[in-house]
Amino acid sequence: MSTREEKNREIQEKIEKDELKEKRKKITIIFFKAIFIIVVLFSSFLLYTKYISTNGIIIKEKRIVNNRLPKSFHGVKIIHFSDLHYGSTIYLEDIKNIVKKINARRPDLILFTGDLVDKQYKMEADESEKLIAEINKLSATLGKYAVLGDNDQDHIHTILKQSSFTVLDNSSELIYNKDNTPILLTGISPNWKTENQNVEKAFSYFQEENCNKEIYHILIMHEADIIDHIIKTYSVDLALAGNSLNGQICISKDLCLIKKEGSENYFKEYYSLGQTKLFVSSGIGTPDPYFRFMARPSIHFFRLATK
Repeated sequence: MSTREEKNREIQEKIEKDELKEKRKKITIIFFKAIFIIVVLFSSFLLYTKYISTNGIIIKEKRIVNNRLPKSFHGVKIIHFSDLHYGSTIYLEDIKNIVKKINARRPDLILFTGDLVDKQYKMEADESEKLIAEINKLSATLGKYAVLGDNDQDHIHTILKQSSFTVLDNSSELIYNKDNTPILLTGISPNWKTENQNVEKAFSYFQEENCNKEIYHILIMHEADIIDHIIKTYSVDLALAGNSLNGQICISKDLCLIKKEGSENYFKEYYSLGQTKLFVSSGIGTPDPYFRFMARPSIHFFRLATK
């Protein structure tokens, strides 16, 4: 027969076992709740970065003031867009909406800085014709100009040309508005690293004997990092680039996970480099890995002003 002391010990042991069991149960519940919350948060993050953050184009409006600008260009409106990556997250219906957004601003100049079609997308001839028809609807009083991107093949040059874009392949063009005082627009191709002489070819205007050294100068390029090389020698007032998607997946304003070749130094939206204002587009489409975070698709809308 058990003594009172033994019975008390048994009761105490049972209580301790029940308390331990209850404690383990609570820990298990907390653990599975934590796992559930992590899974929900991670799934939400994936859904946001893939389906929400890659859609909904932001129009970023900026006023560019420069007293070197001819008076006839005061109030001129420029649309700058880049990295369409058609076939990634952007398709024909999206193009129609983009064209409407751009034309609604009634731009004077439309500037495209490369990567029209996603490199992994195989576009059929009839789809190419439909794409040309839509892009051709873009309207600008002073013209539509483009440079190729690092992923653009020769047929992209043809698509842009048939869409009424002038492709500036390491070349410059004088742009006139209402009077005889022009501004200069220069385009740099993405092969400048392997063919360095193309840079000098692009800026041949400045080698001309009677050139205006003080001319207001806009530079368009796909990869922004070339800007350091250029402004050592040539005067640039406004430089526009693409490629980087502003880092594509960013943890903070300065910490981004994807830095593309040619855009490792200049990947954020804006830089002031002496007299040069450099704007880098976040692009419209989203290439592999088809995610964005803190780098929403956007279009730049600039208004030029003399003061």
